[in-house]
Amino acid sequence: MPCYDVQLENTKEVRAPVTDRHSLFSVVLTGNPNVGKTTLFNALTGLKARTANFPGTTVEHRACNLDAGGHQVELIDLPGIYSLKAATPEERIANDLIHGKAHGIAKPDAMIVVANASNIERSLFLISQLLENDLPTIVVLNMIDIANRHGIHVDADKLSAELGCLVLPTIAKSNHGIDQLKDEIVRLMDHVPRVTKFAGPSVAHCDSCGGCPFQSRYSWSEGVAARCVNTPGVARGSRTEKIDKVLTHPIMGLASFAVVMLALFYLIFSVATVPMDLIDSLFARVGVFVARVVPAGDLRSLLVDGIVGGVGGMLVFLPQICILFFFLGLLEDSGYLARAAFVMDRLMGRIGLPGTAFVPLLSAHACAVPAIMSTRVIQDPRDRLVTILVAPLMTCSARIPVYAMVTALLFPKSPAHAALVFTGAYLLGIFAALLMAFIFKKTILPGDSKPLVLELPEYKVPGLRTIFLYTWDRAKVFIQQAGTIILMISVILWGLATYPKSEVPVHALELTRQANAAELQGLTEKAESLNKEADSFSCQYALSRSFAGRLGKLIEPVVRPLGFDWQIGIGIITSFAAREVIVSTLAVVYGLGDDAVGDSPDGLYATMRKAHRSDGTPVFTAATSLSLLVFYVLAMQCLPTQAVTRRETNSWKWPIFQFAYMTVLAYGASLFTFQFLKAIGVS
Repeated sequence: MPCYDVQLENTKEVRAPVTDRHSLFSVVLTGNPNVGKTTLFNALTGLKARTANFPGTTVEHRACNLDAGGHQVELIDLPGIYSLKAATPEERIANDLIHGKAHGIAKPDAMIVVANASNIERSLFLISQLLENDLPTIVVLNMIDIANRHGIHVDADKLSAELGCLVLPTIAKSNHGIDQLKDEIVRLMDHVPRVTKFAGPSVAHCDSCGGCPFQSRYSWSEGVAARCVNTPGVARGSRTEKIDKVLTHPIMGLASFAVVMLALFYLIFSVATVPMDLIDSLFARVGVFVARVVPAGDLRSLLVDGIVGGVGGMLVFLPQICILFFFLGLLEDSGYLARAAFVMDRLMGRIGLPGTAFVPLLSAHACAVPAIMSTRVIQDPRDRLVTILVAPLMTCSARIPVYAMVTALLFPKSPAHAALVFTGAYLLGIFAALLMAFIFKKTILPGDSKPLVLELPEYKVPGLRTIFLYTWDRAKVFIQQAGTIILMISVILWGLATYPKSEVPVHALELTRQANAAELQGLTEKAESLNKEADSFSCQYALSRSFAGRLGKLIEPVVRPLGFDWQIGIGIITSFAAREVIVSTLAVVYGLGDDAVGDSPDGLYATMRKAHRSDGTPVFTAATSLSLLVFYVLAMQCLPTQAVTRRETNSWKWPIFQFAYMTVLAYGASLFTFQFLKAIGVS
């Protein structure tokens, strides 16, 4: 069945179902967090659902048209909420949509409310609010198997009489009750709802504090649970409590969390390199194939360097994204992620961030793209935004080639000193991220992190099908939304490095003539060497006269106080596509060609050490090299990250701000580093 994204533009409704929107029976799926709502949605829709943000927000939902008894039903999965009192963006959106106040979105025809069968009392508060809207409703008692395991029996018929709507037990993880749920949706469509009038809690008076609707709802929830739920006399969850004594302990909990995060970091940083190398190799072969079948010229260059290179540069992030979200899915579905947030909240709270921010910040050491996407585990919008803004300061894997280049220039024969430089670069990134988070929370995003209030769910075996669907959904979102921006940027950068065209330099023509003469004399190796030298010189000449080269010379007065010349300036401009591009760019501008990086990086480093300015002074002194290192530790030299920030914040304001503050921070720190080292005589 057709699925679609929901996007609104002013008062115009922009949707893409095959059938008319108003001919579809609309059902919203709602409930508290951690009740298996996502698992139920996946059981109903499978791989057909698509993800979108609600208009003007970063709040996500999924929608799909599914078949129920031969009828098309529009199913919308709302974010998990605890109340309709609009204390959070999620609650405000849910409240507006259910009451028919959402701009451009029709009021739903029915509701499915998901509740945890093991703790029905907690869900009754929200259920009482939802049922007051007089929408045909089905209450789904999910995870009934876990309730039975703990000896908890919910009388569904008695609960149905209390609520005035159908109550249906399900086990979404194993599809138990799904077919019956679809049949009941059809009954709602046929106007045969099994409902009586809901006689919910009276909010006109309160048991203990006059006029308080919350207390009356809680009292009503307790009463309904007491009448409909049979709970064993012994305390349930004793095994959970024993495990929690370790995993939430101030010391052992931190140690356990360190082990879990080390495993996550290893998977993202190490295991992901295998599929990443395969993707890189695949697109390299595609580029070679295109170069063979397309005649030489701008079209071939655009296809190979712009489009194939751009798509490959985007998809190379996919393994890290998939591994990160699969692992996070395991942790969340098992119940551990809530414990991790609880443990880390004590430490992260000191810098104004919640414990849930630790996972994205740690995973940013592999790549900021999936790290920013994973900030959705942070519930408070302000805390989430702060984490997004500082995550790129963590040292990602793309910076490692730059670090390797600088350490090779500084300490070619001293691994110990090189290791200290590497460690210092990592520590500088961490310190800068934590410092900027603290500054943001005191200035542009004022306020302390909200106190951590969460329910520690029961431990359970994760549902692999749900986790695979969740991972697949995150991968699709990245490719469809962020990927288009990344591809466009790659093509633009290709244009800057390609145009305007320049004539073949005389020196290159002379080298080609010598190569032809050597070929006639049978000196094949000499001919190949001369041809390679001619190509490298031509690339260097063309790049220096391209728009990118002109921009490099234009910004030279700005970067000269940092110890940089126009050639390094070209590297800075081209590395906006990806930080590591500066290495291959410097290979070109110094006349070695791209192959120098892969075949013999030592040749590049030797050439860079010999490079001199017009006044005869060396370019890559210790001061310049360390200044360049500091700049790349702190600068936003990754437009794919900017594209994901745009997607996650639903605004260009924050990626522009992110780029601006990181550039100012990098420039200031680099300026201080170079001028200080120069002042104390370090050259």
